[in-house]
Amino acid sequence: MKNTRPGGMRIVAGDWRGRKLVAPAGDTTRPTADRTRETLFSMLVSRIGSFEGLTVADLFAGSGALGLEALSRGAAQALFVEQDAAAVKALRTNIATFDAQARSDVRASSVLALGPAKVQPDIIFMDPPYGTGAGSVALDKLNRLGWIAPGAWISIETSRDEDVAVKDFEVEATRDSGKARIHLLRLAAN
Repeated sequence: MKNTRPGGMRIVAGDWRGRKLVAPAGDTTRPTADRTRETLFSMLVSRIGSFEGLTVADLFAGSGALGLEALSRGAAQALFVEQDAAAVKALRTNIATFDAQARSDVRASSVLALGPAKVQPDIIFMDPPYGTGAGSVALDKLNRLGWIAPGAWISIETSRDEDVAVKDFEVEATRDSGKARIHLLRLAAN
């Protein structure tokens, strides 16, 4: 398939467990490793119990692995936001492979171009380019635009040497996995 490469990436659990994902060609996108995704979802399941019926947003989506993992585990809807054309092509291919079009909303744009929220997701996944601080910038803007529901969980993946600090948010947990650091955040109690 042109512009995509089959990776060693696969869905970790749920209805589509073990099914392969395609990743965009080139070096622009850095897919979340299966082990890191497994760690992240374990952290979330221990806090929320189940993804059944939840709405998720996969921002800086790349191949869509995080949002598709949530759909595989029972999430009702997933919003995918990605601006890289090769990544959007791989994302759409993955959604079609899993016949998940009805449960997916793909926006080929920058996360920072999102307007005010129409729906507040229960979980927001962010896997921005490492070393840019883009996750913190995006979270601050999304909060001002009404995207963050009370009680929502936000996951930001960074490199192991990066920290995340965003006004009005508390880091509830961090975990290192390979080269990645996962940060789980929630709105701070007032």
